[in-house]
Amino acid sequence: MLEGKAVIGDTDMLATMQRDALDLAAKALDFFDVTEATEIARYLKKEFDTTYGPGWQCIVGTDFGSFVTHCYGCFIHFYIGSLAILLFKGSAAPEDTKAEAAEVDRFSALQEIA
Repeated sequence: MLEGKAVIGDTDMLATMQRDALDLAAKALDFFDVTEATEIARYLKKEFDTTYGPGWQCIVGTDFGSFVTHCYGCFIHFYIGSLAILLFKGSAAPEDTKAEAAEVDRFSALQEIA
């Protein structure tokens, strides 16, 4: 495991879920080398899918940017040493949902004309 404490950058998770994320990240770093970012991400994602239901996404690395839409209460971004971990449950953006509904309505209208 990397030396040092986890530093939370941003989160909207409940404290118990945050603790799970940090504990699982520490456990992952016991199983995998810090260079195995994909394996660490896979481990965290699968554990959160099992515990909190499917749909979790995880990004692990030392240099990445992100812009994601997540379910309320299901987002954490933290560091352990130089390793950054982003864990969140994905969600469709409200704008996307409206756009999809408009497309379905337009498609239905075209079928009625035909």
